[in-house]
Amino acid sequence: MANIQSIKSLSTADLLANKIASPVESSSTNFAQELKNALGNVNQMQVQSEQAMSDIATGSVKDLHQAAIAIDKAEISMKLMLEVRNKALNAYKEITRTQM
Repeated sequence: MANIQSIKSLSTADLLANKIASPVESSSTNFAQELKNALGNVNQMQVQSEQAMSDIATGSVKDLHQAAIAIDKAEISMKLMLEVRNKALNAYKEITRTQM
């Protein structure tokens, strides 16, 4: 799952200061990088989950509890990523429906 604890809250003053100090492109690049990192984390959890399932299937699992946790983490992170995707698509569709 993406590292949610690393996201810091910002006040309106902080946001305005960043808007004045830095161009829009850098903030969009930061968002793109954060999204890429989140997708990478989800992918890594999926790989770990597949390895855990393979270990369970072959009987070479050392700790069944940790394997189950890895599988659940991957499932939850994938559901979260799908919900974020769905929300983004819905927002895009809503924007395209608005009349200018």
